[in-house]
Amino acid sequence: MKRNESSDSTNSKKPKLRMGEDQQAKKEEFFQPVGQAAEEVDHEQVPENDNDGIRMTGAEDAQGHPVQEIDSLCMNCHETGVSRLLLTSIPYFREIVVISFECPHCGFKNSEIQPASTIAEKGSRYVLKIENKEDFNRQVVKSDYCTCKFIELDIEIPAKRGQLTTVEGLLSEMVEDLEMDQPQRKEVQPEIYEKIEQFLAKIRSVLNGETGLPLTFLIDDPSGNSWIEYVPGEPQHKWSVVEYNRTPQQNVMLGLVSADEVAAHEQEQQQQQPQRVRATGFMSDETDIENFANEVQVFHATCSSCYAPCETHMKVVNIPHFKDVIIMSTTCERCGYKSNEVKTGGAVPDRGKRVTLYCDDPEDLTRDILKSETCGLKIPELNLDLTPGTLGGRFTTLEGLLRQVRDELHSRVFQETSDSMTPESKANWEKFFERLDTALAGKMKFTVIMEDPLASSYIQNVYAPDDDPNMKVEEFERTREQNEELGLLDMKVD
Repeated sequence: MKRNESSDSTNSKKPKLRMGEDQQAKKEEFFQPVGQAAEEVDHEQVPENDNDGIRMTGAEDAQGHPVQEIDSLCMNCHETGVSRLLLTSIPYFREIVVISFECPHCGFKNSEIQPASTIAEKGSRYVLKIENKEDFNRQVVKSDYCTCKFIELDIEIPAKRGQLTTVEGLLSEMVEDLEMDQPQRKEVQPEIYEKIEQFLAKIRSVLNGETGLPLTFLIDDPSGNSWIEYVPGEPQHKWSVVEYNRTPQQNVMLGLVSADEVAAHEQEQQQQQPQRVRATGFMSDETDIENFANEVQVFHATCSSCYAPCETHMKVVNIPHFKDVIIMSTTCERCGYKSNEVKTGGAVPDRGKRVTLYCDDPEDLTRDILKSETCGLKIPELNLDLTPGTLGGRFTTLEGLLRQVRDELHSRVFQETSDSMTPESKANWEKFFERLDTALAGKMKFTVIMEDPLASSYIQNVYAPDDDPNMKVEEFERTREQNEELGLLDMKVD
């Protein structure tokens, strides 16, 4: 039998808002998967046009056509065209509104998407490694605020209208835009024409999978409403996502705050700079320094999203046989912004640390675990690979961490199914969740591997201070790439 030692641990979880059954049913009724909506169209008769210029309004009548058609002005020939709207859900992502316009007079066509959800709490950055021709077929949801980059090709697509497309579709659209003016360039600027032709030939060669692979594709969206399709079971280097706090300028761009509020906030910070040390203090029942480790400290702060006054709660927790960690939580009552962070103290260690735990007992799920933002986690038996930055810093139990991973993947990745999901992909996801549920039930043995270049992560040793026979702790030298990514090469300690 294993002996457990009592430890001071905190498992903080964000509250989840659940809709009522009626509201949830109405949401599912409106935002059906594309395949289901298309199937309904095939079995329904299109009603005749009404006198208001609006036809097939599935939003007002749940039994009606899922596509709404609205008479709209064509901005090309100024005649009357037709705009079509479809409320749908994208597997692996969320609900969106697909909008397309077509003019029967001049043939002009246009399409875009609009997110049907609110702006996310944080911005998101997705990276996809394109290693073969099939990777160009990955779906891409691109919002109005999203920028796309192809690193090796030195191509950046600026933020413009939202799109539901593929990686190949983005490159093909760019090629079509450049080709449109090539006849005029050939007559007026023949040198530029030749350079663009060489560039277009290079892009076509990449799209055919002949040269230029592997290719790094990156999308950056401060609104958090863009996405690149994820394929279950692929290697860690293939696909990754990182969430980040928006800058004040990005909040202004999204319309969350005004430029005047940002300017006033920056001016106030500059005026209070000399008094910052004196103005910051702890709010607790005691003022003695000994009370610091026993109380939840409260700081007067400013919301990073709307700049309204708010409070940041901080608690120092000592993890036995490891070190002190700081748990920080911020909630803004004005805009609802929430942030939870776990930070470790102390100097930057000279070496990284790799912790390997073999879980062969259901009691192992109750072990405390600290996963920092710089830590990657792997469970080979479950085919689970979390890149550094995923889920942020977490101080919980092993069971709590695995449940959070399951909830995130199931709600954001496997919430809906449609005809666009291949049977093989669906089977892989079902097998993954089945094995993960088995592990959470304590009915299978698995190995947890945590690798942290800053040695700031921890798994509880239930045999402490003796060695744990199921746990292996190794130190390793950081690579130059890791030091550069962590900013250690730019640090000056002289």
